[in-house]
Amino acid sequence: MTEPSVRFRHRGPRMHTTARHIDPMSDAAIAATVTPEPIEAVGARLGIPADALYRYGPHKAKLSLDFIREIEDRPTGKLILVTAISPTPAGEGKTTTTIGLGDALNRIGAKTAVCLREPSLGPCFGAKGGATGGGRAQIVPMQDINLHFTGDLHAIGAAHNLLSALIDNHIYWGNALDIDTRRIAWKRVVDLNDRALRSIVVGLGGPANGFPREDGFDITVASEVMAIFCLAKSLEELEDRLSQMVVAQTRAKGIVRAEALKGIGSMVALLRDAFQPNLVQTMEHTPAFVHGGPFANIAHGCNSVIATRSALRLADYVVTEAGFGADLGAEKFLDIKCRQAGLAPAASVVVATVRALKMHGGVGLKDLVKEDAGAVVLGAANLRRHVENMQKFGIPVVVALNRFLSDTPAEVDAVRGVLADLGVNVHVCSHWAEGGAGAEALAEEVKMLAARPSQFRTLYPDAMPLAGKIETIAREIYRAGDVALSPDAARRLTELEAAGFGDLPVCMAKTQYSFSADPKLRNAPTGHTIPVREVRLSAGAGFVVALTGDVMTMPGLPSVPAAEHIFVDADGVIGGLS
Repeated sequence: MTEPSVRFRHRGPRMHTTARHIDPMSDAAIAATVTPEPIEAVGARLGIPADALYRYGPHKAKLSLDFIREIEDRPTGKLILVTAISPTPAGEGKTTTTIGLGDALNRIGAKTAVCLREPSLGPCFGAKGGATGGGRAQIVPMQDINLHFTGDLHAIGAAHNLLSALIDNHIYWGNALDIDTRRIAWKRVVDLNDRALRSIVVGLGGPANGFPREDGFDITVASEVMAIFCLAKSLEELEDRLSQMVVAQTRAKGIVRAEALKGIGSMVALLRDAFQPNLVQTMEHTPAFVHGGPFANIAHGCNSVIATRSALRLADYVVTEAGFGADLGAEKFLDIKCRQAGLAPAASVVVATVRALKMHGGVGLKDLVKEDAGAVVLGAANLRRHVENMQKFGIPVVVALNRFLSDTPAEVDAVRGVLADLGVNVHVCSHWAEGGAGAEALAEEVKMLAARPSQFRTLYPDAMPLAGKIETIAREIYRAGDVALSPDAARRLTELEAAGFGDLPVCMAKTQYSFSADPKLRNAPTGHTIPVREVRLSAGAGFVVALTGDVMTMPGLPSVPAAEHIFVDADGVIGGLS
């Protein structure tokens, strides 16, 4: 008898012999200390009947579209926006604060729901790891949410790539639309960081495989399908927006919309179930809608409109977040999502940590535990600017300072001193360690601020030319001295204005680490130039994307990706994800 092939050779109980144990202080271990409620009990907290929930196991469900239509005319609650300073390796804790604030509002008797984005697999396996909060302020089941969840991102990727296949198939069968293969704007997508796919050639291998042409991949969360998914208020609007996407130009330079490929019905069919908002819970059983996930540095960075609007009709307070710092996520939340959905935040929370402010003030990562109130004062210029920017939108602001054991009273006082003349209070929060109890003072102030009459306004009017919108964001939010449009970008803006797209808002694609386009330029630079290298039309999503600096719509993996540390133990429990 010959030796069996390696492929089928029994290797024994590998998980036992190479056992890796979950860190008892990890977010996964902390989340495992609570027993989630049945999802029907979570829904009941908001008055959702059990038959309006489609179960994905005992602790996940989707909210039926029929029920969403039933509640459409109900009065709405107060929308609270959580944003943050420019992120640093020291950590800020925006998602943790969103969850902790939701729990705290419920603790003080305010009927509250949380609205968050779905994590992308790209950062989960890349540099960031999981994205479901931390410590005692998490949403659960965290492993499910961070990985496949209810399959929404897979459905979005499949719908996007179906349209990609239809474009090449149309060209193969005669190209009746006269598509110019050099001017196809529609790429393919995958929900992983894979830099090797940024620029590729498809159609190789002879006539049977189509016509060779240059192509590329974006990450799924940068797809216009994702943007539309998160901005549409109904299936009907979803279908209409998908139809309006511009995917290519003809050889006569006319536009080709997605509807011309005759696959929109199939795309909606793929997205139908995914379009229903997902309901989960925090560790303290606060209802949490986790739905949609566009990146904030390359897309508009907010959870879905349909989830937010539904939550507002079910809760008195809805706490939501916008991705990265306020210069990216919050600006797009306000100028794109709120403009299109008719939303008006009642209050905003800007999240910071003493550690991160010291890093913005020039302190290295290894020295952050040392007291340095002077560096806090310097670095708090970043926080102050984000607060000022929120005030430009007419929204009352409070600062949440996530507490670390190394923080000193002098450093906290330094933060308060920097903001004193702006009339903005600073609350030291400990929800990471204590759950909602550690953010009750913040919740009380948020409730008070939200009671004021709304003064919300967008940064620019629809009628402003596209170049003017870019310059307004650059000068007012980034404090830039100038905007440098590449010749291609300037020409594209002119074309879009002439084609009737000039009234659309602008989605700035920029590094999250700086107010500038240089990720290494921390704190609060002024007078810099914002280089716009490319402009893309997202006609279905209803905005124009301006790509600045070196920002990529397909990220790469770091030298040591998080994927190297994720494992499944002998009991099937996933570790290393937090």
